[in-house]
Amino acid sequence: MLAHRLCSIKPSPTLSLNQKANEMKSFGIDVINLTLGESDFDTPSYASAGATEFIRKGLTRYTAVDGILPLKQKICEKFKNDNQLTYQPSEIMVSTGGKQVIFNAMMATLNPDDEVIIPAPYWVSYVDIVQIFGGRCVIIPTSSDTDYKLTPEQLENAINHKTKWLILNSPSNPTGAVYTDEELLALSKVLMTYNHVHILSDDIYEYLIYDQEKFYNIVTVEPLLQKRTLIVNGVSKSHAMTGWRIGYGAGESSLIKAMTMLQSQSTSNPCSVAQGAALAALSNEHTLLPIWKDDYQKRRNFVVFEISKMHNFSCILPKGAFYVYVDCASMMNQLSLKTDVELCNLLLETYHVAVVPGSAFGCDQTFRISYATSQDQLQKAIDRLHSLDRSVCSND
Repeated sequence: MLAHRLCSIKPSPTLSLNQKANEMKSFGIDVINLTLGESDFDTPSYASAGATEFIRKGLTRYTAVDGILPLKQKICEKFKNDNQLTYQPSEIMVSTGGKQVIFNAMMATLNPDDEVIIPAPYWVSYVDIVQIFGGRCVIIPTSSDTDYKLTPEQLENAINHKTKWLILNSPSNPTGAVYTDEELLALSKVLMTYNHVHILSDDIYEYLIYDQEKFYNIVTVEPLLQKRTLIVNGVSKSHAMTGWRIGYGAGESSLIKAMTMLQSQSTSNPCSVAQGAALAALSNEHTLLPIWKDDYQKRRNFVVFEISKMHNFSCILPKGAFYVYVDCASMMNQLSLKTDVELCNLLLETYHVAVVPGSAFGCDQTFRISYATSQDQLQKAIDRLHSLDRSVCSND
């Protein structure tokens, strides 16, 4: 049965496009790669020093499956200080990236045909992870009219007796949308009437919010949902530590215990040295983040402003993460293209700009730009998009 389900699983389209772009670069083609959700800043030196200290002290052996106690305690402090949420170490698990936390949660809880509500556009891995364990994805389309956010009415209409999970991601990958406290409170009112529905709050982009907006998750606005909510976070985006592969989950202790048991029989503990780096990262005041955020916001403003000047591309102003989500329906129509994949292939092969088609995120006629790259690279990419837009307009 599992083998049958695995036949329907596809490799991550983001990683596939990144690989194709890198292959073209290896042949000397000047490809501007805007596919990966990965900071172009370096890991802070204090985090690297934490890893070095673990190596120097010989802390390179197996650790507890769900992470070392000092790191779990520091994560509890983070929730207390940054989110005003109280967790005990028994309610925390550390994994090899946030993706493994989600994988563990779905493996621990899903029965065949359990339903998981996923607003679209969504992060590419949610659907495949749910399907691996026999769950049924209930995809709720959103649009630019609501800034690609789920409405209470949509949520109410999607819930039934088979609903096991709702997945919320704010700030969002791929749209950069950020839920306000009022919007989350409206969703929580629906959820409070359905005690069997659990919530997975993917907060991995928590600290990347712009324009003086504030971060909220569903537990901060409705604490009564804490026992039904699994919060997923990590140091990948906040501390430019994608390759260190450290994520963590916070949830009800019985769920964490079940997830830990499954992790013990799969990967076992996350890398001890990477845990040392994460501990140091969370132990230091993140003085670099305001500098990074200022840079990201300038890049975001540049990309959005330039796209607003184009005739056949459009976008909303993202409030968080480091993505701009582009509507390309007009361009596809002008070029008589049937899919956004065709357009993205054209951009890559002819204009040498690599972006991710929106169909990978469950939303056609769109594509995602990652502006987590240098201003020089963004300028080149935008110039090439302008070139395509001008060429199409000149043929009208």
